[in-house]
Amino acid sequence: MKMKRLLFFVIAFSMAVSAMAQAPANYYNSANGLTGQQLKSALHNIIKGHTSISYGDIWDAFWSTDNKGNGVVWDMYSDRPNGNPPYLYYLGQDQCGTYGGEGDCYNREHSWPSSWFNDQSTPRTDMHHIFATDGYVNNRRSNYPLGEVRSATWTSQNGSKLGTCKTSGYSGTVFEPIDEYKGDFARALMYMSVRYYSEDSSWGTSDMTNKSVIKPWAIDMLLRWNELDPVSQKEIDRNNAIYNGYQHNRNPFVDHPEYANMIWDATWSVGDYAEQNEAKASRLVVYDLTGRMLLQMDINSEKETDIDLSGKLRQGCYFLQYLDGNRVIKSRKLLVN
Repeated sequence: MKMKRLLFFVIAFSMAVSAMAQAPANYYNSANGLTGQQLKSALHNIIKGHTSISYGDIWDAFWSTDNKGNGVVWDMYSDRPNGNPPYLYYLGQDQCGTYGGEGDCYNREHSWPSSWFNDQSTPRTDMHHIFATDGYVNNRRSNYPLGEVRSATWTSQNGSKLGTCKTSGYSGTVFEPIDEYKGDFARALMYMSVRYYSEDSSWGTSDMTNKSVIKPWAIDMLLRWNELDPVSQKEIDRNNAIYNGYQHNRNPFVDHPEYANMIWDATWSVGDYAEQNEAKASRLVVYDLTGRMLLQMDINSEKETDIDLSGKLRQGCYFLQYLDGNRVIKSRKLLVN
């Protein structure tokens, strides 16, 4: 057979490292080809009406969603990405309770504070925006917006900050997580905006939100965070755990981080997104339709047209993942003729 280069086609599909680590087939079909408010509405209809768990059951759910391994709490308010966190919590052993400072106990952090949705029961227990975090740091964050700090009045032991905002459009007090987890929080807040779109009549307002709508200064910042801190394996595993074991809905922005720009960035284009993210990728992994990994290769930030898979794959359809370390930069469908 004559050797030839293979053509790649962008599709709205994201898969993870194994067959179980992906959205079900056709899960996002009704969103295909849409942008802006139409896409937001379509995603809302896909993920609405999820199964709610009780507030007390969240403690048990953390064993699946916020377990760093061996029962250690994955606390984004204390974790240091290079290791050596200042303190560790163990699931089921260190629940708050009372606290007097950092390192006393962990509790249930609403990244979209409950006062913003008037403590309504469904969002109050929605795991896609609730994380296990240090109780004291959670209290210091309070219901301040997330943001980028110009001048810190307080800094946690892992570097999270409280202080005045430097982001254009807002100058009040904000809480800034460390860079490693900014994307996690951005995608959690975007999920909330879409999940409760048109179901927010009794919600309140905040300096960051108007009911379920994220204000322009904040959405511009969250779009940057979404790009600067790409989806991690931690988020993929958490999304799957919530979908399979508890709520049976997914965070679309973990499966498809490009949806964020497709909804909120009027200048977005498929070509720009692919080019920007390809430059970050260092490894390519190829799967068959069952999710079985067939091959992987270092790509050294090559453009897709320079990646030659000739002779390596039989005729058929495959899924590709571009990765930076363990982070999924983007996914594509490959058709071999």
